[in-house]
Amino acid sequence: MASSDTAPQQQAESVPPPPPAEITYTGEYSVNPLGGATFRTLCARIPKVLHRIIGMSWHIDRRAVLLLLTCPVVTGVAAAVLLAATARAMRPLLGGGAVTDRLHAALPALVVVGVAAGVTRVADTVAVYAQRRITPRLITATDSALVEAVCRVEASAYAVDGFADRQEAAEMGVVRAHVMVTDAQRFLSALIRMVTAAGALSVLNPLLLPLLLLAVLPAGVGAVLTARVDYEIHYANVSDRNVRSMMRWWCTTPRYGDEVRANSMAGYLTYWYRTLSDRCDRRTLAAAPRTLRIDLLAALVAGVFLVATWGALAWLAATGRIALALAATAVVAVQTTLAALAQVIMNGAALFHTSLYLTDMQAFLDDARARAPRRGTRSVTAPVEEIRLDEVVYQYPGKDRPAVDRVSLTLRRGDVLAVVGANGSGKSTLTRLITGIHLADKGRVTWNGVDLAETAPETVWRHTGLVPQIFAQWPLRARENVTLGQPRSHGDDQVWEAVDAVGMRQAVEELPAGLDTLLAREVFGGAELSGGQWQRIACSRALYRRPALLILDEPTSQMDPRGEHLVFERIRAIAADRITIVVTHRLENTRIADHIVVMEQGRITEQGRYDDLVHAGGTFAELLELSQDR
Repeated sequence: MASSDTAPQQQAESVPPPPPAEITYTGEYSVNPLGGATFRTLCARIPKVLHRIIGMSWHIDRRAVLLLLTCPVVTGVAAAVLLAATARAMRPLLGGGAVTDRLHAALPALVVVGVAAGVTRVADTVAVYAQRRITPRLITATDSALVEAVCRVEASAYAVDGFADRQEAAEMGVVRAHVMVTDAQRFLSALIRMVTAAGALSVLNPLLLPLLLLAVLPAGVGAVLTARVDYEIHYANVSDRNVRSMMRWWCTTPRYGDEVRANSMAGYLTYWYRTLSDRCDRRTLAAAPRTLRIDLLAALVAGVFLVATWGALAWLAATGRIALALAATAVVAVQTTLAALAQVIMNGAALFHTSLYLTDMQAFLDDARARAPRRGTRSVTAPVEEIRLDEVVYQYPGKDRPAVDRVSLTLRRGDVLAVVGANGSGKSTLTRLITGIHLADKGRVTWNGVDLAETAPETVWRHTGLVPQIFAQWPLRARENVTLGQPRSHGDDQVWEAVDAVGMRQAVEELPAGLDTLLAREVFGGAELSGGQWQRIACSRALYRRPALLILDEPTSQMDPRGEHLVFERIRAIAADRITIVVTHRLENTRIADHIVVMEQGRITEQGRYDDLVHAGGTFAELLELSQDR
């Protein structure tokens, strides 16, 4: 017997686990926006991203922005003064006479050099201070804007291909926010220093400047092309990184730990995660030879012109075409210009890199704003006496047939409607249309005669209480898990009333801090509820709102019989003041309903009272018989 048990196990272990699926998208958002961009187009991004960063920062802290713009100017002026003072100090230092006399003659210029260096250091320190004033709030602003945009889009946006991937790409804009101000400030500072030093170099000898520019230009071209390759890899990995980050949460959250362990999934999940990571790494490593070739070629060309620059300077000094003191000053000017050019190139490439991710973020935010509900300005006011659906049709993007197909229904205040049907029959979609979460493709949904397509959605949702089939277990205090952060009074009396209505008072009182207990076991000091207790809390949320429309989608699926009975008794008791919709597979619970509709493939195929449908010999009677035959 033991051998027969181990044989299937050995056979299963010999079958390799399937790798993660390759995800390939088509359409508007599958095309790399840099695919056909020219080098000139890429470089043109830098002024635009500078303007954008300054504009974003201006809204956060105007004084800090003024400091950031002033400091590079001060640094540039100090650099020009330093070069002029250096040239003045070099004449006596390299001239004839006693050392003490030469030092005494050069002392005023050397003092100016010291002061200019000190001013530069102070300006850099002030710039860092200004950056620290802006950066944290800039990160918060971009991150909050992204979160708000996702929260406010039409629910139908989640079903659009590539929406989640573009959101993941936009997240990189938030990540880059912590360095974008620093890069912009350093770029401007280096640019001004480069201009002043180059001006001084041009005065000394015009031949040196073009040679120096040619020495650094290849590095700039190489940096921009390398940034383009990096972005191409980032773009190619977006989908895999998005899926990997979701799977990482599923693998590591304690909520699913029992299933991972008891079903021996740990091995497969770690294999799956590593395989997906390796796939991203392969794309990154495949680009390494391209970036190496770019960097080597840029370094080779730059080296040739840099040698030519120093050779030209040496030739000018050796042939007497430039005085020794001026040659020494030219060395300082070349070093200053070279360092400034290198900073311009490095920070310019960083700004270019940032511009790519900022563009992704801005495109996503613009798209999200376009998808935010804009349905009209009409309002729904309480009491809600009637909700009517007239030949309503709704089809999810990318699906072949409607989820709700030509449904007509009238609900009046005081009614309790039960919606039943097999999985995928359109029950939950129907409730989304009734609440205005989705707008009908055809037909009308009206509240008190007002079409939801013409109504500001907040005025509808203000009168709605929803317990969805998959409800949130918010990492908030028990109180906020009931009020959802929308308290109706300053005290807790109404909170306890909602808690009592679902039989949770004792459980809440036994929490370490009662209503103040954080319901998140993963956080120190937090506590956890059972599945049934969480479902009761979800029901208490809807009851606390005292809504005009109460929708409960499988509200008691995880409750014990006592809790289920208590909830349905409460629903029946408060039904007279509102419209109540119960979606359930437990057909015995539909006894509380005044009216029952049966849905199949998006259509209402039966409707009536419980006793009538039981004896009608239709789908309802069949499902009820099957549920009782378990």
